[in-house]
Amino acid sequence: MKILFVEPPKEFWFLMGEYLPPPLGILQLAAFLEEKGDDWDLEVLDCQARQVRWNSLERQLESSDPDLVVVSGLSTCNAYNVLRTVSLVKKIDPEIKTVVGGQHFTALAQESLEQYPEIDFVIRGEGELTLLELARSLDRNKPLLKIQGLSYRHIDEVVHNPPRPLIQNLDDLPLPGYHFIEDQAHRYHFRMMANRQDGYAMVEASRGCQYTCTFCSQWNFWGGQLRTKSPARVADEMEHLLQEYGISFQWLTDDNLGLGTHTRQLCDELIKRGLSEDLKWFLQARSDAIIRNQEVLPRMRKAGNYWVMAGLERHDKATINSYHKGIKTEDSRQAMNLLKDHDIFAQATFITGDRSDSHQSMEKFREFVNYVDPDLAIFMILTPFPGTKLYETAQREGWLEDYNWANYDMIHAVMPTQHLNRDEVQEELYQCYRDYYGSIKRRVTGVFSKNQFKRMTYRYMASQGLLQSLRDLF
Repeated sequence: MKILFVEPPKEFWFLMGEYLPPPLGILQLAAFLEEKGDDWDLEVLDCQARQVRWNSLERQLESSDPDLVVVSGLSTCNAYNVLRTVSLVKKIDPEIKTVVGGQHFTALAQESLEQYPEIDFVIRGEGELTLLELARSLDRNKPLLKIQGLSYRHIDEVVHNPPRPLIQNLDDLPLPGYHFIEDQAHRYHFRMMANRQDGYAMVEASRGCQYTCTFCSQWNFWGGQLRTKSPARVADEMEHLLQEYGISFQWLTDDNLGLGTHTRQLCDELIKRGLSEDLKWFLQARSDAIIRNQEVLPRMRKAGNYWVMAGLERHDKATINSYHKGIKTEDSRQAMNLLKDHDIFAQATFITGDRSDSHQSMEKFREFVNYVDPDLAIFMILTPFPGTKLYETAQREGWLEDYNWANYDMIHAVMPTQHLNRDEVQEELYQCYRDYYGSIKRRVTGVFSKNQFKRMTYRYMASQGLLQSLRDLF
């Protein structure tokens, strides 16, 4: 049986600048099937790296001649790209089976199978074992009823098999299958964060999060549990990417890896292996974790960590509490300063367009962000992704005014606030960027900063004219 994994053509989030990430999700799935499967013919088609546009994707699919197509679908804003891909597959040969998954289709499995006949199967939640059992069942013409985590149509009914228990030991998973895209590995890059010759890869050190933020679809998708890979296993992957593919810039993609014992042990492992001089790695952390574990920051910097992003979100305690975020607004400035004190680039993300927002609250919000003064501030509109508590509330209360999934990108407003219509929410987002990056002092100090990442980032933003690009987008 021939199984084709496809990363469809898509537009990247422009605020990230010029970047090309590897398709980590399908690389993990392909590697798992290769290790555990039945000697199937496996292929990964990354349309981004191979510069395959929609007008040539159909020829690529025909040339591959697959029996089963698995389409990458990480974000809600890319849902239509997934649907367009499976439609092309069915146009070529209706007998080819199509599989989708990820957070969006997991949350909307019923609706997706009802509305889109070109989807044959939805894998809900963690995908490795479900995809393996599905491929074996199709290959051997066996029934699908016992495959946990699978949704599909049977006659005229949508069937949802029971959910699948999570993999208990993530160290059992093989390294992602970068060998499937070996001839394109040199093309992955993240210009705003690193030099092109550094390459770019994403490393998964854990899955899930024990916090229950109302706007986040991750914790629900992973069952509200945090599972970590051992520090040695994470270091193995980072070392493999560096030595085999020359990729030195690596993003630990975890939503909440934490900065405690696990991170300290990972740092020790990287230092012990002599990798810290060559690696530049980036992770996400909570503000309270930065403060609570500040003693590990020097170790992180020594081990090659140059960049930390924290979700600071808001200026007002009531809104933070309504998100179930569990952080304190008064910790925000201290967390950013601790990173800066250890020469770690301090990035923060903030949420605009909360239901309570008005022009007056946004003025206070901008004052707060200027006071916190991160090296890099990213502003995002509150977006009700399917699978979140926020989405359930927005649907129930009738807040949603836009069901175009392509606009669920945290840049476009899909619902108003109590005081602002969607156009005004959109304008407030632009004003946040203009206020923060329009500061001559901030731009000059950024361009000439002693921190190499801050210097590189501000020079890149200046060269790209990101403020004007944001204005043009709307």
